[in-house]
Amino acid sequence: MIGSRLRDMRIARGLSLRALAAAIGASPTLLSQVERGVTEPSLSTLRRLAEVHEVPIAELFASGESASAEVSRPGERLVICSPRGNVRYERLTPSNVRLEVLRAVLGPGDATSDQPRSHPSVECAYVVTGTLSTDVAGVIRTVRAGEAVTFASGLAHRYLNETDTTVEFLLSTSPPAP
Repeated sequence: MIGSRLRDMRIARGLSLRALAAAIGASPTLLSQVERGVTEPSLSTLRRLAEVHEVPIAELFASGESASAEVSRPGERLVICSPRGNVRYERLTPSNVRLEVLRAVLGPGDATSDQPRSHPSVECAYVVTGTLSTDVAGVIRTVRAGEAVTFASGLAHRYLNETDTTVEFLLSTSPPAP
């Protein structure tokens, strides 16, 4: 459970809920609810928590158990939504700290973020259904179902759905973005 993992990381760093909340710009109440499993954190909250703890986002999900293979099953995966809920990510790699794979669903007219962002990784997006527009370093490219786009994510980027149907895509990042 991500909540107990986050609580353990906070305690290991000697941080109170209030101190951690102040560091990431969230309320202590929200962090308490996340730690108790009452609510799931947003993607932006997870990114800020990973930055404070100085770990990749994937590390927040690590169970501490070692296994030769892990099966990711629908209905058991962590779902992460953007702050405004315009993109929904379903985590396919529960604890691998070198590769993050997400299943993303982006509604008509939505974007993964208001502004392009960058992070030190390599990113690949494979479109399962629909048509995805990618904004990489200010250049818009169209990626259709069955196609993929790969780029250095140190370039400012974001994904857009400029169509009137939902787009589903797989997003792989290595190493995972904080």
